[in-house]
Amino acid sequence: MKFAYRFSNLLGAVYRQGNLNFSKDGNAVISPVGNRVSVFDMKNNTSETLPVSTTKNITCVGLSPDGNLAIVVDEDGAALLVSLITRAILHHFHFHKPVNSIRFSPDGRKFVVTKENVALMYHAPGKQREFNAFVLDKSYYGPYDETTCIDWTDDSKCFVVGSKDMSTWVFGAERWANLIYYSLGGHKDVIVGCFFEKDSLDLYTVSQDGTLCVWESDTELDGLVLKKSRDKPKLPRQREEEDEDEEEDRLEGEEGEVIRGKAEAPKEKTTKNVRYKQRSKHFFNKEGDFNNLTAAAYHKPTHILVTGFASGIFHLHELPEFNLIHSLSISDQRIASVAMNSSGDWIGFGCSGMGQLLVWEWQSESYVFKQQGHFNNMASLAYSPDGQYIATGGDDGKVKVWNTNSGLCFVTFTEHTSSVTNVTFTSSGFVIVSASLDGTVRAFDLHRYRNFRTFTSPRPAQFSSLAVDHSGELVSAGAQDSFEIFLWSMQTGRLLEVLGGHEGPVSCLCFSPVQSILASASWDRTVRLWDMLDSWQVKETLPLTSDGLSVTYRPDGQELAVATLNGEISFWNPNTATQTGSVAGRHDLEVGRKETDKVTAKQTAKGKSFTCLCYSADGESVLAGGQSKFVCIYNVKEQMLMKKFEISCNLSFDAMEEFLDRRKMTEFGSLALVDEGAGDGDGVNISLPGVRRGDMSSRHFKPEIRVSSLRFSPTGRSWAATTTEGLLVYSLDGSMVFDPYDLDLDVTPASIRKQLRLQEWASAIVLAFRLNEKALKQEVLETVPHEQIPVVCGSLPDIYVEKLLGFVASCLEKSGHLQFYMSWAQSLLMLHGQKLKNRSGAILPTLQALQKSIQRHFDNLSKLCDFNMYNIRYAEALSKQRGVKRTAEEDQEEEEEEDEGLSEGMSEASAEDAAEMIL
Repeated sequence: MKFAYRFSNLLGAVYRQGNLNFSKDGNAVISPVGNRVSVFDMKNNTSETLPVSTTKNITCVGLSPDGNLAIVVDEDGAALLVSLITRAILHHFHFHKPVNSIRFSPDGRKFVVTKENVALMYHAPGKQREFNAFVLDKSYYGPYDETTCIDWTDDSKCFVVGSKDMSTWVFGAERWANLIYYSLGGHKDVIVGCFFEKDSLDLYTVSQDGTLCVWESDTELDGLVLKKSRDKPKLPRQREEEDEDEEEDRLEGEEGEVIRGKAEAPKEKTTKNVRYKQRSKHFFNKEGDFNNLTAAAYHKPTHILVTGFASGIFHLHELPEFNLIHSLSISDQRIASVAMNSSGDWIGFGCSGMGQLLVWEWQSESYVFKQQGHFNNMASLAYSPDGQYIATGGDDGKVKVWNTNSGLCFVTFTEHTSSVTNVTFTSSGFVIVSASLDGTVRAFDLHRYRNFRTFTSPRPAQFSSLAVDHSGELVSAGAQDSFEIFLWSMQTGRLLEVLGGHEGPVSCLCFSPVQSILASASWDRTVRLWDMLDSWQVKETLPLTSDGLSVTYRPDGQELAVATLNGEISFWNPNTATQTGSVAGRHDLEVGRKETDKVTAKQTAKGKSFTCLCYSADGESVLAGGQSKFVCIYNVKEQMLMKKFEISCNLSFDAMEEFLDRRKMTEFGSLALVDEGAGDGDGVNISLPGVRRGDMSSRHFKPEIRVSSLRFSPTGRSWAATTTEGLLVYSLDGSMVFDPYDLDLDVTPASIRKQLRLQEWASAIVLAFRLNEKALKQEVLETVPHEQIPVVCGSLPDIYVEKLLGFVASCLEKSGHLQFYMSWAQSLLMLHGQKLKNRSGAILPTLQALQKSIQRHFDNLSKLCDFNMYNIRYAEALSKQRGVKRTAEEDQEEEEEEDEGLSEGMSEASAEDAAEMIL
């Protein structure tokens, strides 16, 4: 087995903090998630996490106008220049101080960064390769407090900066004779947003207290005049209080012009200066102190202003008349970021309190995209049998189901009232079972999305472990406090048996994949094997050297792996109850030192161990994780470490480094031990239970990095881990690796294409698989005529049949040539079925991957066909109804004609009778 697994996607979290951005075409949202960046494509309903990460949580992201580059800045001011086309890091840079906002100019030639009370303008990186991608052009001073927001004019001639000192400053990007800087007041709170009008110097400024000021300029953009170089004035003397700032800028090793603004009226000059006047002032509805305006965005072409508030409400106004278009409450948490796409139809909202990401289409008043991760830590995960879905349970009491293809959550179950400790799928793949500390085990139906079974114990118990047998009929859960194991029937929901015998809490349960035998690990230093067919008796008791923490069966059921408190992983034969090997993995964990720890990491590691285990799909290796940032993969046969995966490099988490930072050490100890209260500190906000807002006892804590659960995909192509950072998926599919098989000098793309021209299909396929380039293999397969597929499959060597079947399974998942690849799969299975059956154990992951692809296409096509059938039936019923109506109308017309004829006849007869009487 090769260990070329690479980070593929981050699930379970969609937004943490920072600003949202829409892509150039407006179909995708770029969202910062911790120290990573995720791209959510709403047109194709997929998500992707970029393979780049910063050393701390990301605070702001700047996107270039062409959508090709992004500048990502973290809490410390460390920046990455990332290509959104190649997904590669192009440049590293450090601003040395936290950055509040970053914005490219509309022409893409400059970008402005605001840090502290300075606005720094840099030359944007161009297409040519440069030694230094960030070249400082000018430094703009003016505000006395931190700068908060930026906006550019449409022609990139000027930009405006808002500040916490309640002032707004307009600066010229060039040395304009009539506009170097201009200071605007008028607000009584922090400036949240400042926006230029389209093709104008007119301004809108929005402050935190819900005030909007409309500023009108007496000069058009065309009226800006460049200052001649000889008339360039000398720089004013530096203020004493800004000497330190100047030194810090010079530390960056860059030279740039310094422009200092003063909050006073400009002196009279020959050229008429740009002047602003306040045209109007508007106020948003206030509902107390907790309805502060927290985010704002303005779409210039449609003149629409979107404002988000701390109460979760947002408003849409049309400017400059300030007409309210729409108002809606989308969350009960503070809206941290607002963004609008290029067309102005979609509005993106980020709520950092609950980790929500919403995209709202304001014209149709509907959600385009609505996702929310687990609010607290994720405790467990489970793959569906076909590898298409992942179920996760969290400390927030929710069970979420994620699609592995799209990376999005499609259903959330909220029936649990306390932390979910374990989740698992049944063998059918349509039922999810979850255990919780609220004393219930619940079964959820994925067809109707409902909780159809609730299992409880006679006495209240907190369930910490869960297992379902391979038939899906028996459900077992272990209790933390009563040391008992409870067994229920899935069909009836009745409690079948309470298994007693453990003398400590039951930490883990696992059913054998091939027999009705339940393995239970406990803190009483034993693993017990319970026979479900023989009156639930203990079949074997395996003695351990320390407390048992995790137990898992190999996929073929012939081996058992147990993780214990002393850091060891022991392997057992469940049939003979003998130990076959062990691995001492304590030193492989490499535990970090928390900021509040009084002892070193080396001493702390003596009490750490693996808390979760998982076999690979082929059973040759085992994954292990625990209270550490590493996941270890061991070869079972050799009993040695094969590879270590570092799941995170985010220093915003605790216990990431082995040694404490000396800069945070004082003569009284670590600064982290000093309780500074809540304030604006880093970390996660924790409030008292039941308090929704206005909690004066709120406090922050720094989350500790750890791995709570591990699972291998049944297809063998990926594995997933629930960590403090989220649900991390590592896959073989996303890696671009040149990995040839049986390479020779004659195996070249030219020789492969020559075989195609000669119509030697089988030899071309063999050569393509020897070179092992995906694009070339796909080209060769799709060149083979459809009628030649059975002939080619029959003449392939056996060793290439399995390789071709695996490649067909991967292509079938994403290709639109459905019938073509289905023909390949059918021919391979029909012609080589018996040989493949003899090696079913080895090729099981390939077959499961094929089944997953076919099942996905079946689901999509069946929905489409059902929809079309309903439409056809509706059209048919409609036509029948119209036909009946038309027939009724014709009958009515005939009756009317008959009535008219009858009345005419009667009138003639009556006239004749009258004439006869007269005569």
